[in-house]
Amino acid sequence: MEKTGLSLIGIGPGNLDLMTKQAIDVSQSADIRFLEGYTSSLPTESQKELENMVGEWSMLMRPMMESADEILKIAENKKVAIMVIGDPMIATTHIDIRLRCLERGINFNYIPGISAISLAISTSGLQSYRFGRQITITYQYGEYLPISPLIQMVENRSRGLHTLALLDLDPTGMGVEIPVPMTPEEAGRILKEMAKKSEENVDDIESWNVLVCSDLGTFSERIIATTVGELCNIHGGRIHSLIFPSEMHEMENLAFNSWKIHS
Repeated sequence: MEKTGLSLIGIGPGNLDLMTKQAIDVSQSADIRFLEGYTSSLPTESQKELENMVGEWSMLMRPMMESADEILKIAENKKVAIMVIGDPMIATTHIDIRLRCLERGINFNYIPGISAISLAISTSGLQSYRFGRQITITYQYGEYLPISPLIQMVENRSRGLHTLALLDLDPTGMGVEIPVPMTPEEAGRILKEMAKKSEENVDDIESWNVLVCSDLGTFSERIIATTVGELCNIHGGRIHSLIFPSEMHEMENLAFNSWKIHS
């Protein structure tokens, strides 16, 4: 086993029972442990449980992660573990860390974890091969509201492809504070604001079908089938993603309707 270096460790979507044995063992064996805290977040009770499982750790936010010089310097002489919720290599920042380790001759180790992205697609019941380009719905910063996510959704729909939308986690956009995940209600409002600014033909956006996927891979997991116009009625949960189906096949329709709330 390497005596120094950096390990990027996927700890799964939030239920720590889903951490692999390898993820636990490598985290325990590290000299210094960090939990990356700006691309997602663990509930407070899970944070304490993680400490009991692997040992003490420090929170790692965006500025230190993106500059990374301090971390890489430590990894030249010690074993450093950066634990990441979900799967580490999905984020561009984490890919950059690997490349910088290779450039500096630092031992690098990657341990995959279950990602909420793959869980959303597989659990939804929609066919995985029918998903188009993924988008992120971001908070509005002052007057700035990009409409490119909506344009991509329209492009996917025109090609008969579903869209997976991740929701922004930090209303400051800086990645310094502990994330404040966007709610489905906020996402619905922002989508309607995008529609007002867009030249796309999206007058019917409130009637678009959507699956709300909340806290996937945790004991609080919940999926609800609704419409964009009804997102304002979806409450509760911590971390959310949305799936916007295009025209659905028969089995996909059955799967979608199975997630509807029946009174």
